[in-house]
Amino acid sequence: MAVYAIGDVQGCYRQFRKLLDKIQFNERQDLLFLTGDIINRGPDSLETLRFVVQNQDCMKTVLGNHDLHLLAASEGFMQPRTLDTFHDILVAPDREELLDWLRMQPMTIFEQKLNMILVHAAAHPFWTQDELLQFADEVTQILRSEHYLDLLRNLYGNKPRKWSKDLAGWKRIRFIINVLTRLRFVDNKGRLDFDHTGPPGTQVAGLLPWFKHPYRQQFCATIVFGHWSALGVYHNDGVLGLDSGCCWGGQLSAVRMDLPEYEYFKVNCNKL
Repeated sequence: MAVYAIGDVQGCYRQFRKLLDKIQFNERQDLLFLTGDIINRGPDSLETLRFVVQNQDCMKTVLGNHDLHLLAASEGFMQPRTLDTFHDILVAPDREELLDWLRMQPMTIFEQKLNMILVHAAAHPFWTQDELLQFADEVTQILRSEHYLDLLRNLYGNKPRKWSKDLAGWKRIRFIINVLTRLRFVDNKGRLDFDHTGPPGTQVAGLLPWFKHPYRQQFCATIVFGHWSALGVYHNDGVLGLDSGCCWGGQLSAVRMDLPEYEYFKVNCNKL
């Protein structure tokens, strides 16, 4: 059995299938982890989501910001934006089955045998490994409960920006979600920044990538994440970034995880 991870697909179904062919993915015996944002921005959100659901026994995903945005839009808590491309899901005959499956997906996946934690965007630099998994599970359990509509209603917003163990209610949940699905840069006090999306080195003074914070808690496991297309494939600092901007004309990237040294694969993507 081979084990792979692939960065943000974002509805780029054709490139996704091309990459699976390139790695010779065997749906009967191999395992694939996806970094979230399996839909939106690309042209084939419905086809991509259906394919992952149909192959859920061998394909595992965490939730990304675009996945949560789809769930919120489907319930009327946010109007679809100009660049959103998930209308095909909202009008599909199997819409409810697909959306129910999506909201049951976790915020993080910890694979002890691979020494890997999968998350869409980031871990807060002040959180320990156990805290990351605990806080992510708080969100997962609400999404899977009868209170999920309340979560989606309170999803949007950039505040609070600073972590405190005293945070409670929806402020706490929103902060956790923003870290797990949106974060790229923090300041020296660990406050979240959502204005800068470029690669490291383009940010204003006082900001640094979340994984470069000098007081960042060190994990035993490698954090595998997506979300940051301008960063590209990045393996250093105890993290592995895999979003290489397929939906922006970059590449869709995969890594084989079960070898002593990672093996990388990619396919080129046309600008949409």
